[in-house]
Amino acid sequence: MVSGGDNGSMQFFDYLTGHCFQKMDTIVQPGSLDSEAGIYAMTFDRSYSRLLTAEADKTIKVYKEDETCTEETHPVNWKPSIRRKARY
Repeated sequence: MVSGGDNGSMQFFDYLTGHCFQKMDTIVQPGSLDSEAGIYAMTFDRSYSRLLTAEADKTIKVYKEDETCTEETHPVNWKPSIRRKARY
């Protein structure tokens, strides 16, 4: 799952745990203001290997996955916390 912000930030989450495993910022088109970094829409293509974004600086950007990425090169340092249910 992925979310985009009006400041150009993107965060990638694990769907089952809700853990944010990657954060990144978009690069504004040269000649645009920094306030035009917002992301209006995001979607994955049919293969779910590319992310397409429509941004406030009037650009469409395509992000592809890193084929060389493995658990050894990009480890996810996350340990689930045990949450106690509130008693009422």
